[in-house]
Amino acid sequence: MLHSLTLADVLREHARSWPRQTAAVDGDVRLGYRDLHTRVTKLAHALAEHGVQPGDRLLWMGQNSARILELLLAGGMLGAGLCCVNWRQTAEELAFVLDDLAPAVVVWQEAEIGDAVREARATSRAAASARWLAHDTEQDPYETFLDGGAPYDDFETRDPAETAMLLYTAAFAGTPNAAMLSHQAIITQSLVMAHAADITPEYTYLNSGPMFHLATLMTTFATFVVGGTNVFTPRVDAAELCRLIEAEGCNGAFLMGPTIRQILEVNRDGRYDLKSLRSHAGKPAWTDMTTVDTSPFARNPAGYGQTEVMGMMTMNLLATRPQGSHGRAVPVVQTRIVDPDDREVADGEVGELVARGPTVMNGYWNRPELNDERLRGGWHHTNDLARREPDGSITFIGPKTRLIKSAAENIYPAEVEQALARHPAVAECAIIGVPDPRWTQSVKAIVALREGEVATEHDIIEHVRGQIASYKKPRSVEFVDRLPRNGFAIDYDELDARFGGGGYPGARP
Repeated sequence: MLHSLTLADVLREHARSWPRQTAAVDGDVRLGYRDLHTRVTKLAHALAEHGVQPGDRLLWMGQNSARILELLLAGGMLGAGLCCVNWRQTAEELAFVLDDLAPAVVVWQEAEIGDAVREARATSRAAASARWLAHDTEQDPYETFLDGGAPYDDFETRDPAETAMLLYTAAFAGTPNAAMLSHQAIITQSLVMAHAADITPEYTYLNSGPMFHLATLMTTFATFVVGGTNVFTPRVDAAELCRLIEAEGCNGAFLMGPTIRQILEVNRDGRYDLKSLRSHAGKPAWTDMTTVDTSPFARNPAGYGQTEVMGMMTMNLLATRPQGSHGRAVPVVQTRIVDPDDREVADGEVGELVARGPTVMNGYWNRPELNDERLRGGWHHTNDLARREPDGSITFIGPKTRLIKSAAENIYPAEVEQALARHPAVAECAIIGVPDPRWTQSVKAIVALREGEVATEHDIIEHVRGQIASYKKPRSVEFVDRLPRNGFAIDYDELDARFGGGGYPGARP
């Protein structure tokens, strides 16, 4: 602990080094770093007096606010972790999070989501044991609770490896899991992002994206760690975003395509000066309205990332004219590509992407069996397929779906589907494994053709043979009008039932 810091330690130093620097803007509230430190200290004392202990969880059930940052830092002083829940979820989904986390303190919002929160609280088994603080009403308000805490920072130094934040990932296996991210992971990734995106103490970031997602939080944290200014707005409203960008001189914001189109419409008469905003070049009107971002990350954006590794694991900016599509590993992460037995495969071969390093999560909250699987051998197993190219860069292939075993060969459906999708007549496709008495399994393609296009089974098979190794090609093809879906995802279970799929390694009989 002598040689590393927690987020609370970063705040302590900013309060000394940048006492007058604006740390946070939230509506009428403006906090310098010294002010923020005082509020966080008071909140930490109030939480401690309530009985919050190391390892406890704090839960935020609301939209964007500077209070998220306060709770994260106060929890860090005590060794407790903060979870920001997706406020758009149903009452049933919110109740699941309550029961799964069993938080010591819940801070909730009445506006827009109050009914769902109350229903979740009424049906949750764990809700009764938590202290509930209203964020935006007069009933047991957050501010009164914070004001009851002592203003002096007498907290002991915490271990930077402790969990600072928990973020739920997508429910790919049916149940969402909360990835536990340490202080060390957040600070390390923040320094990487600050360097890549030219984030300095002069940088002002508009938190307009969801703060239950790392797409927003990566820049929130990087801005905080370097001593910049975070501006908070509850949710996306184009006119309010324009006002804040002009008023606060925001240099960055999390903006999706639809929001950009709304801003273009709101500001078509140029009433707002948005030139402080650094953004990718786009339509001429957008490029004229903003300033083209020339940071390394903007010039060569993206890469491969996961919540479980605190955001970006590879970056395209680290690979000039790469052979791979997703750049190279960031300097703080070590990567390997392995077969199902966790042996590293040769360059050019597809396998699972695994990683180790300070940005890797501590595991999933309350999922010991899953942690044994995903963190086995001291490496985080991403459940995603990739290939290392001869120049060392990485190509992301797709999610690791059900492995197909053909004799001694391992075949990943995602790789075959990518090859198959490049056939000009194919509209959509899926690959399943069919039990085979000789080969264990054989590969079957399920294909829906584009309207007016024609292709035969032989055409499909030969196309794939020309794209990837011959043993991976389909042995048979079924043509359908459309693929069955479960929501947005292809329903592979239905395809197995209809077309005789099964026999996947490790699957139950």
